[in-house]
Amino acid sequence: MLNQIIDRNANHLYTNSLNYKEYSQLNLPETGEAVLKFWKENQIFEKSITNRSAENPFTFYEGPPSANGKPGIHHVMARAIKDIFCRYKTLKGFQVLRKGGWDTHGLPIEIAVEKSLGHQLAKPVLAQKPPVR
Repeated sequence: MLNQIIDRNANHLYTNSLNYKEYSQLNLPETGEAVLKFWKENQIFEKSITNRSAENPFTFYEGPPSANGKPGIHHVMARAIKDIFCRYKTLKGFQVLRKGGWDTHGLPIEIAVEKSLGHQLAKPVLAQKPPVR
């Protein structure tokens, strides 16, 4: 038996069946804004860090998202994939401090600057690309 119900709290019309709710007027941008507002007002993200013991940390070293060239969709995808690990560890009870780190993304820029300034590199081998395996 199907019947339509208006969810007064979310102002959504959905069809109720035995298996699932089928939303016919779902407004995802509105829902996203409501969730974000709730998280900000209640400091949910901050609490996800402070209510976990510092004695059970998980450290994820992350470099800058892009130091060379223009940002692309691959940067967004990499960020999302990296974030999955942090969220998973948070759900498992680890304290996960999120802070962008540093890796060798900047090295090509440093080498280019050294060359443009006419400086000699201390170790020219750094300018060579490693073989692709």
